[in-house]
Amino acid sequence: MGCFTENNPQNQQALWWKQGVIYQVYPRSFKDDNGDGIGDLSGIIAKLNYLTWLGVDAIWISPIYPSPMVDFGYDVSDFTGIDPIFGDLATFDTLVAQSHQIGLKVIMDYVPNHTSDRHPWFLESRSSRQNPKRDWYVWVDPKADGSPPNNWLGSWGGSAWEWDATTRQYYLHSYHKAMPDLNWRNPAVKEAMFDVVRFWFDRGVDGLRIDSAQRIMKDPHLRDNPPNPTPDVTAYKRLGDYDSQLHLYDKGHADIHTVYRELRQLLDTYSLQSPRVALGEMHIFDWQEWARYYGTQHDELHMPLNFGLVGISWKASVVRRLVEAVEAALLPEAWPNYVLSNHDEPRVTTRIGSRQARIGMMLLLTLRGTPTLYYGDEIGMHNIEIPPQYVQDPWEKNMPGMGLGRDPERSPMQWDSSPNAGFCPPTAEPWLPIAGDYKQVNVATQCDDRHSMLALTHSLLKIRRATPALARGSYTSIEGVPQDCFVYVRQFGRQRRLIALNFSGSEQHIQLPEMGNGFVLISTHLDREEPIDLASLHLRGDEGCIIELPDSI
Repeated sequence: MGCFTENNPQNQQALWWKQGVIYQVYPRSFKDDNGDGIGDLSGIIAKLNYLTWLGVDAIWISPIYPSPMVDFGYDVSDFTGIDPIFGDLATFDTLVAQSHQIGLKVIMDYVPNHTSDRHPWFLESRSSRQNPKRDWYVWVDPKADGSPPNNWLGSWGGSAWEWDATTRQYYLHSYHKAMPDLNWRNPAVKEAMFDVVRFWFDRGVDGLRIDSAQRIMKDPHLRDNPPNPTPDVTAYKRLGDYDSQLHLYDKGHADIHTVYRELRQLLDTYSLQSPRVALGEMHIFDWQEWARYYGTQHDELHMPLNFGLVGISWKASVVRRLVEAVEAALLPEAWPNYVLSNHDEPRVTTRIGSRQARIGMMLLLTLRGTPTLYYGDEIGMHNIEIPPQYVQDPWEKNMPGMGLGRDPERSPMQWDSSPNAGFCPPTAEPWLPIAGDYKQVNVATQCDDRHSMLALTHSLLKIRRATPALARGSYTSIEGVPQDCFVYVRQFGRQRRLIALNFSGSEQHIQLPEMGNGFVLISTHLDREEPIDLASLHLRGDEGCIIELPDSI
């Protein structure tokens, strides 16, 4: 397959983020270059040629800021630095420069909702009620009985309020008590956090992935959340006591749209030089509400991220309904996006099995919209078991036994069959355990296997890049197919591609006589390239195909 042969930079279109494929790098787990068992920026640089060979267009790098690492970088103590664990600003600048030289865009994780409790802003804020930065965070008096000011809950268990005995007020934390929420209603906070954006864009960063994007504006009156009448019915994973409330007031206040319009205006000033993008982490499954974050004039986020495929039942009919609900919610100029795994969610191979993971990859890379591919999914990495003594995740520590720990999907990238999977030197201890099957599931081994998951991913990305219908075209679903199949057409101009996916382990027979003849470009089994009569399309169990249709008239 010729792994790691460097691609020439592709001709960049005006809106690279619409046509491109984003690859998420969790830096602690990607590649350790200095031998301390923790991935770093130099490790990412060492693998840039692999990423361009693979065929992705942008890398999203999870947080690399200075941090006490309570939440492994999402508890930021300096928004304009690099934690020494990962490197320094000079190394980051090298990463950006080398990425751009080979046609890769760089997206930073931006964490606006909270800081570390060791951030200098918070240390000042909690020092006294009179400190000028007191109102940079959400401080509130207790109720008459000394209890928290309202019933808001933290996502990771317990109250969202922490008592400060020195100043005798509570501060708000939507997650861990070591991660106090910023007060975005204070104009000084907004300007300071916009300065953070300017700092990274001035260094050449191409976009932001905004962490907890719907959290930053809460109800100014701090009203209690009402009880949830159906706590066992969730559109997402169960979150314990957090599901006992309807979260109407602790996030997503209408004022948030003003903030994102202002942020978009800032991004647009930089986009005069080269297109920049804002992606928002949105765990919203009311698609009309989700779509509002694009803005009524498409003047807010470029793409609120869509986690719909992460939590639903893996059935053709369910997946199709979700896709069509997303499509129906979008204004004409809005561009969709999809993801199957990330650093907070179980890996797709674990959720649906290795055979259907191939269907998932073809789905992800052929739906209309921008895909985000999580590191390791291209080789079929799965969740690993984490012995209790190795648990790192604060969510698991706060809520043990709930199955919410995220360590299992953050295990080190499996590069080859050498000790520690080539992630770090054999003499180092990786920060999380290596999967037991790394000698079989790794990049080097799969490069030599023309039927591997890596071969499939590489081929799909190559076809997508060369096919405007897949990268930019319209989406139309096909009626009258077996219930275990999801079939749709992507079209750009006269060019058409039919995607047929079998979500079952049994053979399916699809009849599309009105479409005439086609040509199978690729099968998830990687053993079919052939003309086909669409009046009688047979899909084997767990098989998907991309079929070239005659150009439309």
